[in-house]
Amino acid sequence: MKQQTKWALTGAGAGVICGFFGGGGGMIAVPLLQKSGLSSRQVFATSLGVILPLTVASLVVALFRDGLDLGAAWPYLVGGAVGGIIGGRFLKSIPTLWLHRAFGALLLWGGVKAVLGL
Repeated sequence: MKQQTKWALTGAGAGVICGFFGGGGGMIAVPLLQKSGLSSRQVFATSLGVILPLTVASLVVALFRDGLDLGAAWPYLVGGAVGGIIGGRFLKSIPTLWLHRAFGALLLWGGVKAVLGL
């Protein structure tokens, strides 16, 4: 299978996850991008570039199907933007090993919460 076909399938998988759960496409994109030959830092940055259009597409669907409460979303949007800027500025200074550990811990935490229904 061609590399570009694998990447397209990865994007499709991330899109489905994003559509189902309103985000989380990085759970698919990051592990598969790691096999692409990119450095770890490039993987995390590229994942953001992949997830943005997926999130926008899911947002548009949610707007027209389920509705969107911007009043409830606003504080998360502001906090997320500030956190994204801070995280992006510190990305180069964090050792790759710790990026992998933090990503793994986040996946475990989210998985435990989902399984336990918390």
